Amino acid sequence: MQFPTLYPTFFTATCNNWLHLLQDVQCKDIIINSLSFLVEKQRIRVLGFVIMNNHLHMIWQILGDHKREDVQRDFLKYTGQQIKFYLQKNNPDLLEKCRVNAKDRQYQIWKRNALSIEIFSEAVMVQKLNYIHLNPVRAGLVLLPEDYLYSSAAFYELQLERFSFLSHYKD
Repeated sequence: MQFPTLYPTFFTATCNNWLHLLQDVQCKDIIINSLSFLVEKQRIRVLGFVIMNNHLHMIWQILGDHKREDVQRDFLKYTGQQIKFYLQKNNPDLLEKCRVNAKDRQYQIWKRNALSIEIFSEAVMVQKLNYIHLNPVRAGLVLLPEDYLYSSAAFYELQLERFSFLSHYKD
């Protein structure tokens, strides 16, 4: 049974304690590869994103009969585990800062209760995309949004297809 597709969602995941866990390119690539996998498996459409050093924003749309909570949980669990494995090998001191006293885990990569807001209009979609794309500019990383590699800004501004998993929100 196919259920109707859900509205696109503005989603923010923040690294626990605002640690710069996504600073290394390899950790950003974990996010990229996970999004690519979810698109390939037709669980989501990605309409926009930015990966910063300590958080990520994206606009995604859950497809088919998949539930937002399940996709979000699986995405955060998988990327959290992969980032933990990477840090165990390459930056154990940083990983130690993620240690928590919890019964169900030793480390907490993502803050709990990620932000998730449905987008019901094109005006809000454009506003959220602009907000996402201006993150690296506001952080002083680039002068123009499209110059930041780990973002969909160049896709929208220059029609560059750096990431095969991206879909235009008008498509």
